This record gives sequence, C-alpha cells and structure tokens, in this order.
Amino acid sequence: MTKTNYELRYAAHPDDARHYTSDRLRHDFLIGKIFSPNEVNMVYSMYDRMIVGGAMPVEEKLHLEAIDPLKQPIFLHSRELGIFNIGGVGKVHVADKSFDLSYKEALYLGAGDREVYFESEDAQNPAKFYFNSATAHRNYPDRKVTKSDAVVMEMGALETSNHRNINRMLVNQVLPTCQLQMGMTELAPGSVWNTMPPHTHSRRMEAYFYFEVPANQAVCHFMGPVSETRNIWLQNEQAVLSPQWSIHAAAGTSNYTFIWGMAGENLDYDDQDFSKITEIR
Repeated sequence: MTKTNYELRYAAHPDDARHYTSDRLRHDFLIGKIFSPNEVNMVYSMYDRMIVGGAMPVEEKLHLEAIDPLKQPIFLHSRELGIFNIGGVGKVHVADKSFDLSYKEALYLGAGDREVYFESEDAQNPAKFYFNSATAHRNYPDRKVTKSDAVVMEMGALETSNHRNINRMLVNQVLPTCQLQMGMTELAPGSVWNTMPPHTHSRRMEAYFYFEVPANQAVCHFMGPVSETRNIWLQNEQAVLSPQWSIHAAAGTSNYTFIWGMAGENLDYDDQDFSKITEIR
C-alpha cells in the first residue's frame, strides 16, 4: 500500500509576510522533502491551488492517491498533471497506457477519472518523479515531452553569471494545457543566477524545484516585493513556493538546474513585469 504524505499551505498577504522570521518563511514557502523511498509526498498550496510533490518508487509501484482536500475519488478527476523524472528510468502508468521516462524527460497527463501509478525500472537506481498539478476545466491529450521537443531559449552570458538554457517543455507552444505551464532551466558552469533582473507576474504563481546542486553547495532563493526582498536557502532536491506578488530570482554557490511550474490567469510565458537591478532592496 502506497504511503502518501501531504500538507496544506495557506496563502500569505505581502504586508504580513514582510514580518516573517526566517523560520516562518521556511515553514510557509519551503518544501524541504520532495522524495522519500517508496513514498509520495505532496503539498497542496492555496496559491492557485497548485499541488507540488514527488514520488520515489523503489521496490513497488506507487499510487497517486486522491488526498482528502481534493474531495474526489481520483486525483486526476478535475486536475491536470505535469511530471519530470530526475532519477533512473521509470514508468508512469495511467489507465491502460504506460509511459517510459528517462532522466529529464517530462509527461503531461490531462484531467479525467484515471488512476496513476509510478514505477522504477531498477531499484538500485530508482526513478524520481517530480510533479505539479493544477485544476483543469477539461481534458487534453496525454503526451511525453523531451528536450528535443522543447522550445529552447539560450539566455544570459557568463559575464553576468546567468548563461542558461530555458527548456519550455509543458507549455502551450508545445502542447495544449488548461493552466499548467512547466519547464526546466539549466545553468552553464560558472553561472549562478537563474534570472536577472528579477520579475513578477501577478497573473500566475510559480513553484521552483532545484536539483543538480553539487554536494556542499546551496541555492539562495529571493522573494518578496522588489522594495523589500527576503531569502530562503535551499539544498539539492528541494522546492519553494513563489507567490504572485513575489519577485522570482535565485543564485547558487554553484551552477544547478531547476524545474519551474506555473498556474493562474493566463498561459503567456512572456507576461512578466521586470524590475531594474538597481531598484532591488
């Protein structure tokens, strides 16, 4: 029987969040445990009702259960799901279909009354399925997406420490979705900023999952309004919720990779409000 762990995260007003201690910021926004062997972990967020989680099957298949806050018998009943595998080769079973996912490959599953199971090919090198889920008003076709299918944007420069490839994978330029948009950004060696200058998009919330962070290194995620920023330090394979009112920016003590997921008002990736670097406080 699958062991499923979940918790609720409530939305915060920026006027309240400015008074939070480091511990309170971490409690409300950091998702410290994404993967546990033979378990499914998830956070149900009140930010656009995004669910952020991970499944790590080792010796057994793991069932994506409908947690109690959904009040539905099946997880996908009125939700769409985006999945990235950042571990060994694995399979995602949905109804009578199975999808093989290798490292850094993604899968979109549309809404519908279908059960989902996760499985690893090799227990010695288990798959690690990171997922985001948003509410959905209709069903769109399931589809596996690799980096070769992605809209790839090469951005930044080594001189400004932000040379990176943005792989837009589960986005509306690649496949139809209701509101979920996901992709993966890979920083080049010597680059540490995931985006600069910082931006906001009050139409959408965002969740960031950081991985390929080398041993003994870390990522400093910045949040808050541009006039009063705060930070949360993350380790490898941890995630953070970024509210609609918060800037989106982070820097690592080394280069790294992160998966971003958004949900909210629109599907326009370029709908971003940028701030000047000299305005950051």
